[in-house]
Amino acid sequence: MSSKELDNLVRTELLKAERGDQKEFDALLASGRRRLADAKLTGLSNEGRFTLGYDAAHALSLAALRWHGYRPDRKRFVVFQALQHTLGLEPQIWRVLDKCHNARNLAEYEGIFDVDRQLLKELLETAERVLKAVEGLGPILNR
Repeated sequence: MSSKELDNLVRTELLKAERGDQKEFDALLASGRRRLADAKLTGLSNEGRFTLGYDAAHALSLAALRWHGYRPDRKRFVVFQALQHTLGLEPQIWRVLDKCHNARNLAEYEGIFDVDRQLLKELLETAERVLKAVEGLGPILNR
C-alpha cells in the first residue's frame, strides 16, 4: 500500500502525519471488537445496533490509519475514504461506510434515524471485513 495518497491528504489538511503508537492502536482495535460484538446483539434496537456498528467501523478504520502513521485533522469520515490505502480494501467498502456516516449525521444532528435493515446488515458485514483486515496488520513498526 502506498502512502503517496495518504501524503496527498496531509497536503490538503485532511490528515496529519503522526507516528503510530502501539498502545493506541491496540485500544482502538479492542474498542472496535467490543462494539462490533455488541452491535450483533439482536435484542438491541436497530438504532443502538447501528450506532455501535458505526462506532466499531470508525474505531477500526482509525486504527488502520494510525498504524500507517496518520491521524485525521478535521473530518472524521476521512478514515473511511482512506481504507483503500490503509488496508487495500475496495472502494465499495468505504462507500457503504460513507452512506452510514451520512445516516449517522442525520440521526446525531437532526434527530432523524432512517436506517433500514439492509443498511444495518451491510454495515455489520463491512465492519467485520475491516476488523479482519486490521487484525492482519501486525504490530506497528517504528519507521
